[in-house]
Amino acid sequence: QVQLVESGGGLVQAGGSLRLSCAVSGRYRSYAMGWFRQAPGKEREMVAAINWIGTSTYYADSAKGRFTISRDNAKNTVYLQMNSLKPEDTAIYYCAATRVLGLVVTAEEYDYWGQGTQVTVSS
Repeated sequence: QVQLVESGGGLVQAGGSLRLSCAVSGRYRSYAMGWFRQAPGKEREMVAAINWIGTSTYYADSAKGRFTISRDNAKNTVYLQMNSLKPEDTAIYYCAATRVLGLVVTAEEYDYWGQGTQVTVSS
């Protein structure tokens, strides 16, 4: 069994920054990872993805230029650095892991999910 635990969410003013972390534990092997978010009344959407070794990344248009996904495999942790936050970034952010090693941008291909961390950006 694999567990994912997100942390780092909170309340921040518009223009501020947060860094989310996702710790992976359990039966660890190499996973590609992704960050998703879901705002109230909206569908879950992908924010960013990274391959298993950290050499390839993907960003949704809404995240390009502001968010950075990275990973530290020695610590079994994936990060999402979020800068220049906007009120529309307010959502629950989830990390997910997939046994696919390359970039995965569709939620259906992810095998494991965290419980989520709330990010609220005030105007």
